[in-house]
Amino acid sequence: MAGAETCSPCRQAPDPASTPPSLVTKARPTPPRRPTHHRHAAAVDHPRHAVVLPRPAPSATPMPGYLKYLGYEVDYVRNFTDIDDKIIRRANEAGEMATSLSSRFIDEFLRDMVELQCLPPTREPRVTEHIKQIIDMITKIEEKGKAYIIEGDGVYFSVDNFPEYLSLSGRNLDHNLPGSRVAVDTRKRNPADFALWKSAKEGEPFWESPWGRGRPGWHIECSAMSGHYLGHAFDIHGGGKDLIFPHHENELAQSRAANPESEVKCWMHNGFVNNNGQKMAKSEKKLLHYQRCYCSVPSHGSKAIPDADKLQTLHDSEEVISSYRDYELDVPVPAGDLKVVEDNHDSFLRHMSNDLHTTGALDELMKPVRAMNNNLSDLKKLQQKLEQQKKKEPEKKQQQQQKKKQPEDKQQEHHVQALVALRGEITNKLSILGLMPSSSLGEVVKQLKEKALKRAGMSEEELQQVIEQRSAARKRKDFGESDRIRTELSARGIALMDEPAGTLWKPSEPELVETSHSGE
Repeated sequence: MAGAETCSPCRQAPDPASTPPSLVTKARPTPPRRPTHHRHAAAVDHPRHAVVLPRPAPSATPMPGYLKYLGYEVDYVRNFTDIDDKIIRRANEAGEMATSLSSRFIDEFLRDMVELQCLPPTREPRVTEHIKQIIDMITKIEEKGKAYIIEGDGVYFSVDNFPEYLSLSGRNLDHNLPGSRVAVDTRKRNPADFALWKSAKEGEPFWESPWGRGRPGWHIECSAMSGHYLGHAFDIHGGGKDLIFPHHENELAQSRAANPESEVKCWMHNGFVNNNGQKMAKSEKKLLHYQRCYCSVPSHGSKAIPDADKLQTLHDSEEVISSYRDYELDVPVPAGDLKVVEDNHDSFLRHMSNDLHTTGALDELMKPVRAMNNNLSDLKKLQQKLEQQKKKEPEKKQQQQQKKKQPEDKQQEHHVQALVALRGEITNKLSILGLMPSSSLGEVVKQLKEKALKRAGMSEEELQQVIEQRSAARKRKDFGESDRIRTELSARGIALMDEPAGTLWKPSEPELVETSHSGE
């Protein structure tokens, strides 16, 4: 399974006049204004979008979701690069228009974002729809002496004429060794100068401009579109940490060159998607497609509760609660369970206000999940006890008891009320993080079971045979064999639950089984 590196803390754009913002929130505030958030979505040049591309999308969901939960209205802009060198090359190879290819992949990307339950942005602008804004910004940069023209090639940003260059990444020009990866263009005044506008080559799409036919460079698009929709000063700019340099560095430079008042209060960068300890990258053909990928929210390094476990528990509680919908429950939530709910709410705010520590927030959910499982188990035992008593008691006595509530009825109601409160807390927090399934829990649990069986390399019938073998071992008191089967299944992602009515199973995280080797 692919792992995810941790998110980097907020990077503050260098501005001595501004006070660095804090993510720490003590309570739900009265929003003074509407927070603004911009992310670069993807360069849509690859069929069946690889998970390496939208890593920022699942990472981005908790931020606007949490801000909305705190009471803010959020302007969330996610832009698409729908024209660049790779898109043009791929479109030419496929014999279609670059804009047609981009639109097709954008549609696939958006469908995948729905599947990944990523929060939809307020706006999703595309480069080709904002050529005017891009040309206007380049014109400003040129008029202020921060850009120059190379005949037949395009317009370039002059890093020498912008003293703040590299202030975001903290690098220096000596670290940028020209010619180490690409040939140096001797027509550039400085090897670090970058293209704002590229002159059109034969067979390439183009737009008319003051510098002739051409198309935008990569970095200028984000500056122009974020400025157009969010203004020149906004709150949060996100993306992968590999974009800090050169993309975000260049974006910051050209934005301030055009509009000196430009400011991003907080730069947020997520880590990479790793597979076997290595970053996945299109350039190295290291891709996992969505159909093969199990995604989660950004991690700070610790292990989150397995989704299969908590979704199974939510599904079980949903079925129990549904069976009591016609009852008038007049008992309060038990004090112990109410405290679990309140403690989880407080810890969720604490973790999320600490650089969006989503894994910490998810780890804390283990407590209400355990409390739900305890209530489900106790309720089931109580129902079985009542059922046995009912079989032993005369019919007349049963009729008398039905007319008034028995102590056991109150106990059942307490368990149900606890399940309602605990389930509400868990689903509320999962929804904020974008982790509540859009389809029914029953359907999701069914899909998880199918995936667990496939991962374990077993059919449902084969698993039932193994469970029966274990049951037979337990009957003959061969607990060594019983434990061996349980451990083996657990290592393959199958968890067994022994109930009075028989043994049930559910998907779980595969466990690593330690083995000893002679000579070690």
